[in-house]
Amino acid sequence: MGTPETGPVTEGRFRHRGAELVYDDAGTGPLAVYAHGGFVSQAVEQRMDLFDWAPVLRAGRRLVRYDARGHGRSTGRPVEADYTYASLADDLLGLLDHLGATDPVDAIGSSMGCGTCLHAAVRAPDRFSRLVLLLPPTAWATREAHARANRAAADTVERDGPGDWSGARGDPHRPAVVADVPEFPPTPPQTLLPSVLRGLADSDLPAPALLAALRCPALILTWVDDPGHPVSTAAALADCLVGAQLHLSRTRADVRTWGVRIADFLTGPRPGPGHAR
Repeated sequence: MGTPETGPVTEGRFRHRGAELVYDDAGTGPLAVYAHGGFVSQAVEQRMDLFDWAPVLRAGRRLVRYDARGHGRSTGRPVEADYTYASLADDLLGLLDHLGATDPVDAIGSSMGCGTCLHAAVRAPDRFSRLVLLLPPTAWATREAHARANRAAADTVERDGPGDWSGARGDPHRPAVVADVPEFPPTPPQTLLPSVLRGLADSDLPAPALLAALRCPALILTWVDDPGHPVSTAAALADCLVGAQLHLSRTRADVRTWGVRIADFLTGPRPGPGHAR
C-alpha cells in the first residue's frame, strides 16, 4: 500500500484497555501521530478526500494514523466511558508507548481527535512538541446542545437501528465549504454506536486554564459555518493556547492547502505568539 509519492504504508496493531487498535505507519523521520474525527476511520477519510497527508510525508515526517477504538478496523467494547475524550487520550498515550516514542512527538487531531490530542497533551505535556488541531469541536458553553443531540441519537439507534444516520443525529448542518464531500455511514458497528455517542456526549475539551499552561506551539485549522465545529471554539482555543496560530477556510480550495500548512508548521521554526487568519 502507498504511492511513489508517499512510500509504503505498514499496518500495525496493538492491544490496549480491552481493544485492538489498528494504525497505518508511513514515512521516516520525526514522529507525527494523527487522530481522526468521530464516526469515521482512516479509510473513510481517504475516500472523502478531505485531508492531504503527502506534504507531511514529503517534509520528512514519519506519520502514524490510527483508527480510534470502536471505529474502522479497531475493536471496542460497549462501554460509554471508553469513548470520552479523556479515555481516547489514554489510547493515544498507549500508542506512543507501543511505538517506543521517547522524544516529544507532533500530534494532529481532527474534531474528536482534536479533543483526544488536547487531553493527552494536558495529561503528559512533555510527550508533545507541536499540536495541529483540525476542526475543534463545539466546547464549553456551546457543548450542551451537541451533547443532548448525541444522547437522543443513541436512544434512536438503540430503538430503531442506525437507519438514516443524519436523521438520527438531528440532520446536522453541512457547511458549504465541504458540501461536495460525500457522506458515509458511521464506522462504529450498531452494537457500539450508542456507547460511542454517549461517550462523546459526556466529553468536553480541557478547561481553558489547563490549556493555557501548555507550552507547545499549536496550529488551528477550521472552516466557517459549521455548528458542530464553530469558529468560536477555534478562536477561544487560539486565545488560551500560548503562541497558537489560527487559520479559517471559506472555500474548498483553501481546505486543500491544509496539508502544506501543516507540513510548513511542523518543519518551520517554532512560532511566536500571534494568530494568523
